[in-house]
Amino acid sequence: MADYDVIVIGAGCGGITAGALLAKQGRKVLVLEQSDRVGGCCSTYVKDGYHFDIGATILEIIDPFEAAFEKLGTSFQEEVELEPCDPVYNVIFEDGSRMTYPSSVEEKAEIISRISPEDAKSWLEYARYFGDFLRTALNGFYVSPSNNMMDMTRMLLKDPHLMKYFPIFNKSHEDVIRKYFKDEKIQQSIYYPGTFCGLPPALAPGMISFLSYSEHEGVWYPKGGMVAIPEALQRCGERFGLEVRFKQEVDKVMVRDRRCEGVVLKDGTEITSKVVVSNINAKTLYLDMIGEENLPWLARYGIKSYNVSVSAPMINVGLDYKPPLDAHHTILTTPMKNWNDYWFDRMPKGLLPESQFGLACFPTLSDDSMAPEGHHVLNIILSGPYHLTEMDWDRDKQAYGEQQLELLSESAIPGLADHVTVMEVATPRDYERRLLTPQGAFLGLDMDLTASTVFRPSARSKSIKGLYLAGASTHPGGGVPSVISSGVIASELVDTYE
Repeated sequence: MADYDVIVIGAGCGGITAGALLAKQGRKVLVLEQSDRVGGCCSTYVKDGYHFDIGATILEIIDPFEAAFEKLGTSFQEEVELEPCDPVYNVIFEDGSRMTYPSSVEEKAEIISRISPEDAKSWLEYARYFGDFLRTALNGFYVSPSNNMMDMTRMLLKDPHLMKYFPIFNKSHEDVIRKYFKDEKIQQSIYYPGTFCGLPPALAPGMISFLSYSEHEGVWYPKGGMVAIPEALQRCGERFGLEVRFKQEVDKVMVRDRRCEGVVLKDGTEITSKVVVSNINAKTLYLDMIGEENLPWLARYGIKSYNVSVSAPMINVGLDYKPPLDAHHTILTTPMKNWNDYWFDRMPKGLLPESQFGLACFPTLSDDSMAPEGHHVLNIILSGPYHLTEMDWDRDKQAYGEQQLELLSESAIPGLADHVTVMEVATPRDYERRLLTPQGAFLGLDMDLTASTVFRPSARSKSIKGLYLAGASTHPGGGVPSVISSGVIASELVDTYE
């Protein structure tokens, strides 16, 4: 008899969701996590009294969370205390000028009209179009498996309205933004959230443009940091007997005749199960833990063809003053051309961007318990390649952090560098070591059209019986709402198949 009905590799949001739901089904479930906490890229750690989020910084597109907790016999709002974030974001331009966008679509249109009345009308049209797209996607795309073309057909039959949006699938995010907005400053103020898929405007698929609208459906921050979400899922799962073990790194998935038999830990311990749910990067899973010798040739070729997603340096700072920011998110924007030029020119050469662009997150604006009394926290996410030619991430990260804070102090966040009490720089190499994701890939795999839906690794493995995938490497992709959905999908596939 097997030790467990299901073993889950990784306690990221996808894995802990799948594990909790499978335990709710009455299965004996073990989640193995190599670190000392749940959440993966949606977690929080403490340094000198300051609470720093590791990757994810806010919560939006709340429907998948509500659905997961409802399946667990409770509600998201009952399990996690949420603080609404309004305004949704500030924008700081390279010349130091600023805009602040509220959650109200109509109020945002009024702000845009001060610069471009034509673009204000286009914003309202954009919001109607992508608001409808988002609601349609949440009814089908986000909640349905996408293992093969039959699944895609079922998805379309469930809501044929989805076909209305096919035109944006052959456009880029940049195409969509330029179609709707003509003023350069307005373009800069709107496009950036669409790059949260990890690709520049020229490569991000047009359907991702909904991210430049979705925050206007609501943005929240969980009390206690982003880790509150996976901790709540763990707590709910444990009510049904879920077992979670920390500092337990899986070395191999045991496979015989292309059938899962369990896992082998780094210390050689074998734990048996006929079902394994993987929440780790799909390339690591198939090529390292399962091994090419257990895969058919087409699967070997396919998994090797994927590119891992982008990573990014993150500078976490504890401050003894309140920075001059009035939104949880502040976008440090740049023209789309600069983003594209960096991606195609400087990044492949291992160079940092010539000018700063990225995201400043201000958790203590929403939750003052994230820092000692009278102090504040900022998480600053910038751009930088995994491979560097002019510096070394390990050797030079402290100098890099100090330099970036000085640059931000010059115009974007005055006084910042003079009020830092704690600075922690997390580089792509750090994320690779801490999260065991290749090159620190936040989003698992690239999220272009060639690695989406049926072209992404299947939630139910086509190569290994009893193997299921959750997390950023499978459908519907990276981002906390998506990986929560992936955990729900994986749990339902196991329920109907085993």
